[in-house]
Amino acid sequence: MNAYNQEPRLLHGGDYNPDQWLDYPEILKKDLELMKEAKINTVSLGIFAWSALEPREGEFHFEWLDQIMDDVAAMGGNVILATPSGARPAWMSEKYPEVLRTNANRQKMLHGGRHNHCFSSPVYREKVALINRKLAERYGQHPAVIMWHISNEYGGDCHCEHCQANFRKWLQARYGTLEALNEAWWGPFWSHSFSDWSQVESPSPIGESAVHGLNLDWKRFVTDQTIDFFEHEIKDIRHITPDIPVTTNFMADTMDLIPFQSLNYERFAKHVDILSWDCYPAWHNDWETTADLASKVGFIDDLYRSLKDQPFLLMESTPSGVNWHPVNKTKRPGMHLLSSMQHIAHGSDSNLYFQIRKSRGSSEKFHGAVIDHDNSSDNRVFQDVKEVGTLMEKIQGVKGGGKKAKVAILYDWENNWALDDAQGYAQGTKRYPQTLQEHYRYFWNQDIPVDVVTPRYDLSGYDLVVAPMLYLLSETDMRALKEYVAAGGTLVSTYITGVVNEADLTYLNGWPQALQELFGLRVKETDVYYPKDHNRIQTATGDYGVKDYAALVEVQDAEVLARYQEGFYQGEAAVTRHHFGEGDAYFIAPRTEQAFLDEFYGLCTKELHLANPLVVAGNPDVSIQSRKQAGHTYHFVMNFSEAVQEVTLAQELQDLVTGETMSETLHLQPYQVRVLVAE
Repeated sequence: MNAYNQEPRLLHGGDYNPDQWLDYPEILKKDLELMKEAKINTVSLGIFAWSALEPREGEFHFEWLDQIMDDVAAMGGNVILATPSGARPAWMSEKYPEVLRTNANRQKMLHGGRHNHCFSSPVYREKVALINRKLAERYGQHPAVIMWHISNEYGGDCHCEHCQANFRKWLQARYGTLEALNEAWWGPFWSHSFSDWSQVESPSPIGESAVHGLNLDWKRFVTDQTIDFFEHEIKDIRHITPDIPVTTNFMADTMDLIPFQSLNYERFAKHVDILSWDCYPAWHNDWETTADLASKVGFIDDLYRSLKDQPFLLMESTPSGVNWHPVNKTKRPGMHLLSSMQHIAHGSDSNLYFQIRKSRGSSEKFHGAVIDHDNSSDNRVFQDVKEVGTLMEKIQGVKGGGKKAKVAILYDWENNWALDDAQGYAQGTKRYPQTLQEHYRYFWNQDIPVDVVTPRYDLSGYDLVVAPMLYLLSETDMRALKEYVAAGGTLVSTYITGVVNEADLTYLNGWPQALQELFGLRVKETDVYYPKDHNRIQTATGDYGVKDYAALVEVQDAEVLARYQEGFYQGEAAVTRHHFGEGDAYFIAPRTEQAFLDEFYGLCTKELHLANPLVVAGNPDVSIQSRKQAGHTYHFVMNFSEAVQEVTLAQELQDLVTGETMSETLHLQPYQVRVLVAE
């Protein structure tokens, strides 16, 4: 029986590292007391504990973990048990140096860091299989274990001879012949055609890095190689503990909080039972509003929920500050509860932290934690965590609940890889994920649910699909978009779409015929702006600025909704609508200011009747997200601002925290969140 599915509570807790404190039994005892007080019900154990589990080759010490597991079970808690492959012990690197990675300069790395291991190494795979098997055999029936946490934050690549050999095998499986490979990589350019598979090398700054097909395929290979290693890790775990689900923690990237770039999570998501991810926004920063950042968090939540079309887990977050942002600012009062509830509102069934207790030394000794160096519950952060745990107990009925969206935004990892690699446009302004965040923002502001999906997803259930900047677009995906619109869907696309195929080769004869038929126009060229450059577009109701990019189009039979106002293409079409089959395809030729997107999507959603029926008068600083479970709808009303805000709802609802009936007009204090249900 799946213990996770039987657990009625939302998971509250996080990474716990008792292996750092084995010489301090009084600390371990205190931890249990404080975890109970903070309403902690789940801990992730053993993530980097290999040197404590196997301090010398073949010498295993599980007694300390036995005790911790039993202690957690005794307090009614859950364990998410980790495999320790994220960081190997020093004895292994010393005796088996082949386990260490080789970088792109073909230098063998020294022992240290995290994920400094070769996924191809037979020795590393053997050692990982052994420790994982022992963990599964020893703890597979333990009553506290509800899930496997496989490794930690997979990422990076290796360029050793083992990996080169595997890359060549992967290419042979993909292309079959060298002739097909040379065609896909446009081999005659710079005399880069290969006459033997042994001549193929991974991209390197001391070798080849400008063959775009090679670069793209290396990234694809790294994803598949990582997945292959993940499958190797879980092989015995699946056999020994078939009823315990597995996960591994996905990530976000950069201070813009975009999807993690090094791995294609669309492919990886198919291999985990439950998707989980680690979220560390820079709250209270000085370059964007709180609502701006909250919208970006919502975008990632909606992407990771949609990848498996089920609730996800927030595996890591911080109760306060982190230790690796340029400025490690602490959360202001109220922000921890608000940011925690946002994830649950978007589909998380947990709020887990890195970390339960702060490390005493090394790089994470100042990273936020439930238990600080003061070893006390008498501090603001601990009380904030306790407040979150208390509320999670009151709203646990939402666990397993889903979200229903009629709007989809398309995100594609391979498209971003190819576009980033393109030696064209402007290197600083391509910003594909950030552009999707801008389009998403309208729907977040209007409290309209969104799924963020990939082009391979079944689009038939959506009334509106938004697909900006699909630079890399295969003929198969073009057909899917045409079928979606022909069946009655509404599609929005933009500049820098349909430029290259899945091999990163440009389409012959210009813009693809399939897209010309779908949008009723032909893209002739794309103007690229310097920061000082500008243009305007004129719609029936307004005048809006243009920045960065402006596609010049030749209208065939599309309706023109806006025209350029300046430059040598003054008066030409800038925004169009084309009726295709039973649906409509819109094309936005320039990158515009946000005000245009607000007007444009306002008209689209009005025509498609996509407004949130709960909201009579919304507020762009207040996000309202809803989840349904067991006949109840849970509405999370969240003020992401530093001022009192007002919203008006269509009905009276009951506050789950206070039990009071709320009137239709709500006033929310700064950072306040209310969880409401129909009486």
